[in-house]
Amino acid sequence: MDLQAFKQRILPVQGRLFRLAQLFLRNREEAEDALQDVLLRLWTNRQQLDAYHSVEALAVQMTKNLCLDKLKAHNKRKMSDDAELLGVQSDGVSPYQQVEFADSADLIRNLIDTMPDQQKLILHLRDVEEYSFEEIEQITGLSVNNIRVILSRARQRLRDNYVKANDYEAGH
Repeated sequence: MDLQAFKQRILPVQGRLFRLAQLFLRNREEAEDALQDVLLRLWTNRQQLDAYHSVEALAVQMTKNLCLDKLKAHNKRKMSDDAELLGVQSDGVSPYQQVEFADSADLIRNLIDTMPDQQKLILHLRDVEEYSFEEIEQITGLSVNNIRVILSRARQRLRDNYVKANDYEAGH
């Protein structure tokens, strides 16, 4: 794979890889470092990339594995932009609502952090990155039916735990 082919096939997925790294690492700088590491590894092995059916799936898998290795190595996480998680615009929102959104974002992030890695990954790939089930199948090696079940359970778990946490905080 030459430089032009690399740019056409790898560089367009940088944003997705970065967001995936940030999901796991919760730190912008570490996510950038992980992305650079993955891109360097892909570039170093560019001659073998043509053998892969989906270079994007390989890149996502490499990013996930690298992030999990980093987490195991130094168990440290930081939070990023709260409004981004909830998809909230800050214009026209009162300070009280901003605090509420930030609290909800923290709660959702913490609930997602407690999920098994497989549920966390599939939830992120489908709901944040908007991958198709077939693309997730290529990335994870799981069947589409299995992915649907895991995604459904992840969403249900997140919903139940969010409601439970809010009911508890409200004093019910």
